[in-house]
Amino acid sequence: MAFSTRLTSSLWPALAALRWAAPRQCRGLSTPQGSEPSFNLGGIFPPLTTPFSPTQEVDYAQLEGNLRRYASIPFRGLVALGSNGEYPYLASREKVEMVSCVRRALPRDRLLLAGSGCESTQATIELTVSMAEAGADVALVVTPCYYRGAMTTAALIHHYTEVGDASPIPVVLYSVPANTGLDLPMEAVVTLAQHPNIIGIKDSGGDITRMGLMVHKTRQEDFQVLAGSASFLLASYAVGASGGVCALANVLGDPLCQLDHLCHKGQWQEARDLQHRLIEPNMAVTRRFGIPGLKKAMEWFGYYGGPCRAPLAPLSPAQVEELRSTFTANGWL
Repeated sequence: MAFSTRLTSSLWPALAALRWAAPRQCRGLSTPQGSEPSFNLGGIFPPLTTPFSPTQEVDYAQLEGNLRRYASIPFRGLVALGSNGEYPYLASREKVEMVSCVRRALPRDRLLLAGSGCESTQATIELTVSMAEAGADVALVVTPCYYRGAMTTAALIHHYTEVGDASPIPVVLYSVPANTGLDLPMEAVVTLAQHPNIIGIKDSGGDITRMGLMVHKTRQEDFQVLAGSASFLLASYAVGASGGVCALANVLGDPLCQLDHLCHKGQWQEARDLQHRLIEPNMAVTRRFGIPGLKKAMEWFGYYGGPCRAPLAPLSPAQVEELRSTFTANGWL
């Protein structure tokens, strides 16, 4: 493929000038003053679920209804087509329409991150360009993993460099070893952080030592680390993360934004108490019951959850009761 969309080096100053920062000028807690990022990712991002009808077609009307409710919550932005959006189960046309629908409903002062990672570099570039055309501000690119044994540090650096070169929008790396079986190597992250169009990483692995080291080793770069789960959000902020992409934000968006606020204000006792109440519900809608659990919980808080697309199966009655008990025991229901 001839990468006609490749950005030449002369365009990078213009790209940097077009980046816009969030109203709250804050990166991570350990970031020195005067080193603000040019494209601020600080804050909470819910990775949107994809609403399906009873016949498992994408229900855009229900998506718009959820987006109207999310508009009242002080999110930094939204993530479309992440793991919680059942990304692998969507056709290319559905992915593009999802992003277009979210962009139409989302205020311009909020960022839209869109998943565009594919198994091949060529397909990733093509989908990333489509996401940009559909209105995404940032591409979220998961690690290719089907040929996991061949995904060496060098191969991954090459892959992401090609994507970063060709993408018309900034790129955020996405490491989710629970789904891919592959941690993006630290050496690759540090190298890719130097790329002018790669601005951060969403790390869902939960290794706080690793996240702190990422922040430390990329501190001279225009690069931010995002926590990939609500369970370790406070700990991530303590080592310098900028924000969080948290599945639980689909359900408990206001409390997660409050936790973000408390951490950045240094109100650690209140932040710790709130974090403790979020751990079990978050584990229930991620590791334990997954997307079917997340969608069921959304319904209890006034959102549309609906069915998942097969082969993901709905929860059993016993699982629903256990999920509900988890939210009740922590004071959310």
